[in-house]
Amino acid sequence: MSETLTHLEATIAARRDADPASSYVAKLNARGIRKIAQKLGEEAVETVIAALVEDREALVGEAADLLFHLLVLLNAKDVPLADVLAELDRREGQSGIAEKASRNF
Repeated sequence: MSETLTHLEATIAARRDADPASSYVAKLNARGIRKIAQKLGEEAVETVIAALVEDREALVGEAADLLFHLLVLLNAKDVPLADVLAELDRREGQSGIAEKASRNF
């Protein structure tokens, strides 16, 4: 896992229960999963828009926001990024079509 993502995941965990007046992560968590998920969705849409109509720098910035908010959501649901990475590792080498067909949901 990237050292940057490892550090960011630890920072998010440390700030989760901080004072919402002094921490954006704590403020999101205080507002609940619905707000965190909504914010992730907003960032996903902004990333798509940046990919379609803006420059590379805008896309990089929006992608960073998207990853950050994904990590906040994963932390709020007590899902370590390592679990997500392990799932990606499990899927490596599989056809995306075959992998999708094998899902039970």
